[in-house]
Amino acid sequence: MTKADFAVRFWGVRGSIPCPGEANARYGGNTSCIEMRCGDQLLIFDAGTGIYELGLTLERAGAIDADIFLTHTHYDHVWGWSHFTPLLDKRNRFRLHAGHLEDNEKIERVMLGLIADPLNPVNRETLAAALSFNDFQIGDTLTPRPGVTIRTAPLVHPNRAVGYRVEFGGRSACYLTDTEHKPGTLDAAILDLIEGADVMIYDSTYSDDEYSGHIGWGHSTWQEGLRLAEAAAVKTYVVFHHDPAHDDAYMDRVAAEVEARRPGSKVAREGMVLTP
Repeated sequence: MTKADFAVRFWGVRGSIPCPGEANARYGGNTSCIEMRCGDQLLIFDAGTGIYELGLTLERAGAIDADIFLTHTHYDHVWGWSHFTPLLDKRNRFRLHAGHLEDNEKIERVMLGLIADPLNPVNRETLAAALSFNDFQIGDTLTPRPGVTIRTAPLVHPNRAVGYRVEFGGRSACYLTDTEHKPGTLDAAILDLIEGADVMIYDSTYSDDEYSGHIGWGHSTWQEGLRLAEAAAVKTYVVFHHDPAHDDAYMDRVAAEVEARRPGSKVAREGMVLTP
């Protein structure tokens, strides 16, 4: 099996709110969405505004069969759902998974509620793709497709969120966005999930200097990502979920500092592809 059989592509790398414009053109202004290819199997993580362009690309390849995994359902992670045009095609099949909801809430009700009339072009009348929904418990191990194992862990975020570790072909990629750290203490659940991972994509909304003004907001820093990557012997650390106030010039400075401290680390950009 070659590395090309397992690939990670970034379609949306921002947090909180889309931020289009020239100042953000190189890193991108769409909110969270990542595509993973495990052989011929398609996994999608989060449905932020980046999923719109992913949908256009998928449509050009014919019928789509995919699993979608949500970290949580705050707007920036589901904004693109109602504009995901593959939902309009009856040839397509999607299985949607979520584990963050509590008190008997169901992900089916939440996601179908986002396409309720009269708000969106994808709605109960135009929805044509086959959809199924899976509510799991955080901590469960999922086996959505042959040869694909997905471990889950809790993230520290308002209304809860899920971290994922995808294992395929002897390699692994971890997706950990929307989590807050406790200064001076590495998150034990995250450390266990990312141990020895080939790729770790981590919520790096702030710098350590900025964090003190955002305690309780549910986000972490790029320096904390470095500390976790070092402690868990992660191969490639990826800075992700960029604050909308951090333009390309700011992100260039972060990229230079991250590379200096841990060579081989990356700052996520729309269109970037990694092969774990």
